[in-house]
Amino acid sequence: MQHLDLRVIEQALAWAREGATVWLCTVMGTYGSSPRPPGALFVVSSDGQYVGSLSGGCVEEDFLARLAAGEFDIPMTTLRYGGGGVEGAGVVLPCGGILDVLIERLPPEQDALAHLEVFRDTLLGQKALARRIELNSNARSFVVDDGIGPRVTWDANTNVAHIRLTPATRLIIAGISPVSEVCAQFALGLGYEVIICDPRKEALAGFEVPGVEVRAQLPSIFIASGACHAATAIVALTHDPRIDDLAMIEAVRTPAFYIGVMGSQRTSHARAERLRRSGGLSEAEIARLHMPIGLSLGSKTPAEIALAVMADVLRVQRGKTRNSL
Repeated sequence: MQHLDLRVIEQALAWAREGATVWLCTVMGTYGSSPRPPGALFVVSSDGQYVGSLSGGCVEEDFLARLAAGEFDIPMTTLRYGGGGVEGAGVVLPCGGILDVLIERLPPEQDALAHLEVFRDTLLGQKALARRIELNSNARSFVVDDGIGPRVTWDANTNVAHIRLTPATRLIIAGISPVSEVCAQFALGLGYEVIICDPRKEALAGFEVPGVEVRAQLPSIFIASGACHAATAIVALTHDPRIDDLAMIEAVRTPAFYIGVMGSQRTSHARAERLRRSGGLSEAEIARLHMPIGLSLGSKTPAEIALAVMADVLRVQRGKTRNSL
């Protein structure tokens, strides 16, 4: 789940709390090429403001025009774009694909507010749930889910959809450095929620990356506070063992899918020995650490190192082995 989708739900909840009706759109299925995957979100308020994306812009423009003309005044409906479909006539996706969209009208009532609150908490990693949508009865509910399988399933016979909700991918950067700054920028571009932790006042004073949450504390303390879920990556990028080693000791106790620390082969061997001796880490815990961090791209500059780091995080997230690249 991209951080953009979390922003969609947080904004939908804010508008609903202010008394606005919102239309929540979800990509239910794609055929051929498509700009956004199943599960992608787009929300519009009753005054025409919107957040999120369903396509490169053509679908959103058509939807906003139809909404302004008075369409979508029922609790739930679906719409197909592309492929010469009657419903989306006149809209041809540039990629040539087909897009099925679920549209939910959510008035600012208590049940809708409660639904959006649970939705948000799930995207923040506080719950493991999926949405069950019954289009024939306009009923929506949450069910416990293990997160395994397609993001969206839709039974045409019962007209019931099952939409898995996974946390927005979170990147925790342990310590500020030139590599950290570029890494944060890359991660934001990939749609990650980015949090950087550093207790050093001088380092915090020179760090400015809009969209990044900055915490003036040791990364190890933040990591130990329960800040990680299964869609979390943790990277230590300072070359300072007082920050990096402590972060690694706490990181291996979390369900984070990627844990990495910057350093040469020699530095990494020395760090592994320190973590065994002083940190009490087992061989299995040390094996979880990507060190040296990142893909071997021959990187030299901070930007090149950051690129190698984020490429490796994405590789692991997508379940690719190094020799499959």
